This record gives sequence, C-alpha cells and structure tokens, in this order.
Amino acid sequence: MRSARLSRRVAAWVTLWSPILPLLAAEFILWTGFGALLPVMPLYFTAHGVPIALLGVVIAAWPAARLVAEPVFGVLADRSARVPVMVGGLLLAAAAVGSMAIWTGPVAFVLLRALSGLGTAMYDPAARGYLTDAAPAGRRGEVFGLYAAAQNGGILLGPAIGGLGTALAGGYVFVLVFGSVMTALAALAVAIRVRERRGPHGRRFPAGGLAEFPAGPSPDLSFEAAASSVAVVGSDDARREARAPLSLRNRFILAAVLVNIAGYFGGGLYETIWALFVTDRGGGVELVGVTFATFGLTTILLSPIGGRVVDRRGPYPFIVGGLLVMVVTMALYPLVPLTILYVPLVAVEAIGFSFLGPATYAVIGRGTPDGRSSTAQGLLGSAGTIGTIVAALIAGVLAAINLAAPFFFGATVILVLLALTLATSGDSLRSMRPGNPAR
Repeated sequence: MRSARLSRRVAAWVTLWSPILPLLAAEFILWTGFGALLPVMPLYFTAHGVPIALLGVVIAAWPAARLVAEPVFGVLADRSARVPVMVGGLLLAAAAVGSMAIWTGPVAFVLLRALSGLGTAMYDPAARGYLTDAAPAGRRGEVFGLYAAAQNGGILLGPAIGGLGTALAGGYVFVLVFGSVMTALAALAVAIRVRERRGPHGRRFPAGGLAEFPAGPSPDLSFEAAASSVAVVGSDDARREARAPLSLRNRFILAAVLVNIAGYFGGGLYETIWALFVTDRGGGVELVGVTFATFGLTTILLSPIGGRVVDRRGPYPFIVGGLLVMVVTMALYPLVPLTILYVPLVAVEAIGFSFLGPATYAVIGRGTPDGRSSTAQGLLGSAGTIGTIVAALIAGVLAAINLAAPFFFGATVILVLLALTLATSGDSLRSMRPGNPAR
C-alpha cells in the first residue's frame, strides 16, 4: 500500500514538473562546469600576468557584456523561439571558456570573458523566462527554488571535480577544458530535451490593482482579490494572470532590480577576491573549494524548501532577512580569527540566499507584464550585472590596498540598497500575499 502510494506521488510530481525538469538538468550540467572554474579563476588569471589591481577589470568583462546584451536577448526570446537562443548562447560560452586555455594574457582574458558573457546573456533571460511561464499556478517561488538547487548542485560538484582534475593534471587548464565541455553538454541537453512552448509566450489580460509609478492601489497576490478587480472566469492560473501589469514600470520591478543589484554585488565581490582572501589568511585552495561546496550543499537542500515557504508566506520577510544575513556575514569574514570559521559563516549566508533567491523571482514575476517574461528577466539580469561589475572593479582596487576592505565596503553597500528597496517600494512589497496554491 505504501509502495503504491509513493509511486503515485512520484508520478504526480514528475507530471507536475515535467515541463521544466529538462531545463533544470541542463542548468545542473552547466553549473557543474562553472563551479569548477569559480575557486581557481582569479588564481589562473594572476598566474598568467594579470596584476591584482587589474583583476577586477578581467572579472568585470563577463558581466559588462551581459549588461549590454541581456535586455536585447530578453526581448528577442519573448519574440522568437527560446530554445535556439538558449542553445546558441551556451555554445558561444563553451567556445570562449575553452579558448582561455589557449590564448592567455590580460587582453585575451578580457576579450574571451566578454565573449563568454555575451553567450550567457543569450541563455539566461530565455531560460528564466521559460521557467516563469512554465511554473504551475502559485508555485513560482518553488520553481526558482528548484532552479537555485540545480545551480548550486553544480557549484557543489564542480569544485570537487575541478580540484581533483587540477591535482591530477598538474595545472589549472583542466578546469577550463572541463568547464567548456560541460557547457557544450548543457547546450546539447537543451537542444534535445527542452520542448518549445506552443503559441505566444503569454496572453494579454486587462490590468487591475497595479502598483504603477508614481502610485497605485495596494497590490495583492491573492486569487480572490484578482477575481474581484477583474472579471475573469477560469482557472486559478488565469485569475492570477489577470492582475499582471501591462507595463514594466511598476514598484515590483523596481524592488526586484534593487535586490538583485545587492545580491550580485556580493557575488561579484566574492568572485573577485574570495580565493585570494582565503589563501592570504592562511587557508589553502582546498578550503576555498570547501567553502564553495558548503554554499552549494546548503542551497541544494534549502532552496526548494525556501521556494515553497515564499509561495506560502510571501517574499517580503525573506528579502529583508536574506540581505541582512549577507550584511552581517560579509562584515564578519575579516574579523574571525580562524579560517576554518569561514565554513559555518558561508553556510549561514547560504541559508539566507536560499530564501532570498526565490523571493526575488516571486517579486519580479508579480511585476512582469503578460508575455514579457524574458524581457523582465533580461532587465533583472542586467541589474544584477551592474552590481557585479561595480563590485569587481571596486573590490580589485580596494584589495590591492587591504584584502579586508572590500568586505566592509560591500556590507555597507548592501545595507544601503536594502534601505532603498524598502523606501521606494512603498506598501507594494510588504502587502504581497501568497496565492495559497492547492497542495
């Protein structure tokens, strides 16, 4: 009896999530390759002639390309088939990453990082727009919790493979080749298994109860409020879509943009100096890998749970709490006396991120006009890219003076961005309520 019940539950789960499972699998493959690169990339660059003061420029080339290209490819993905856009972007990124094993030096690294960023700018908004549109009614937070788990599964596995391969191969070239191959495999997985959604990416409904600039009625995610403000007969999904804005200029988009800048500012800072900081404090490359693996394992376990909690309770407390956790842990890293303590601090930060990520995507989804999912995701990605670029450039300069300085500066920036988010979103963010999906 229990076996039959379990089989039915598994079958129901697979049926519910089958439209997005292939893309989640591709995301895991992609981030396994990317995860192998993360711990050693700054070390590889500095070993091939990049001064530490210019390291931020090399790191920033990738997000700079994304900043320019991601909104463009977001619009393209909404107006065309998304699968070819995703596949083309992944293949371009794979070629760029592999080429860094052949062409080295500061100029080559900047150009190839920019090319890799261009490929990522093609892939990301199309993939996230696909997930937004394919999410079951009232479960967008859970979808992006699974998305984060897939990504961080790669971050968990990638450094282990990269570290072992580097040790066996006797150099960092292995991780570049591995990252390139895994990205190409992700492209193959998307091409073969991800099914293009039929018809247009969205349907138009009248807007009601919007939080448009400069002001608007108090927003509400509940299906009951949607039904009362706009007469729509049909499923819960249709009633939810009925309250979708017709414009990207609304307080939900603004809040998500500010939060994403904050989150990616932290990511850009860590990507630029984390490995150098840990090794400077006496930790080895192994400890760098352990911290990345800790972050990955924690988010794998908690992101799906975080997504479900966000769907049930709304995103506001998890955005505030997640950013505050980043502020505190970032300020503590330079102060702790033992490098081994970085591991539990990273775990705490990962817990906050496991709720922050799904909450951010829930907010951007709430503010997205119908049929504009990839466009909104492109704007969100570009906002995060701004945070990454600024962090990478500033972190490199500050790290050349003192490796602790970027952490204190980063904590201050994130705290200011949180305050701006709360001040500019008004009641829009606080009043978001879950759709209470049936379970």
